[in-house]
Amino acid sequence: MLAVVKKVKDGYIATYKRQLNHSIGKVWASLTENDKLEKWMSNLQVVDLQKGGTIKFNFNDGSGNSFDIMIMDYKEHSYIQYEWGEGWVRFELYPKDDGCLLVLKEFIPTLSDHTSKDLAGWHACLDMFSNLLEGQFIDFPKDKWKTWYENYQRVLQKVES
Repeated sequence: MLAVVKKVKDGYIATYKRQLNHSIGKVWASLTENDKLEKWMSNLQVVDLQKGGTIKFNFNDGSGNSFDIMIMDYKEHSYIQYEWGEGWVRFELYPKDDGCLLVLKEFIPTLSDHTSKDLAGWHACLDMFSNLLEGQFIDFPKDKWKTWYENYQRVLQKVES
């Protein structure tokens, strides 16, 4: 399911929702434990898991370059929000009878040519995340990413009009 993108006061919010047939504890671990995180978002490494703490963004290009991302908001097993470019991303978990609901929100201050690429990237990462929960590791799905990129270009055209 594609993210819903809405105009808000100071920018845009993209919201992805995924119903997961796994416990909040298992999903939380995949969001915050480095050995699991690296399998669906290999650029990120949790350094200090708390509000005001740090996540390292590694370029993974052989240069060893990285930068720190601040954790803006955090409540264990409920939500984690951190800087993402000029905006932020927030993962929220809600218990359900058959598992939990994962809601990913990205705040985007200004739409650009890169926005649809970023949205398609999160979409691909969420698919990798879901597969990881099922015990399967898949590489970044470049072929599917291209399709999602085209779909998000259309979504953003509608939002802008």
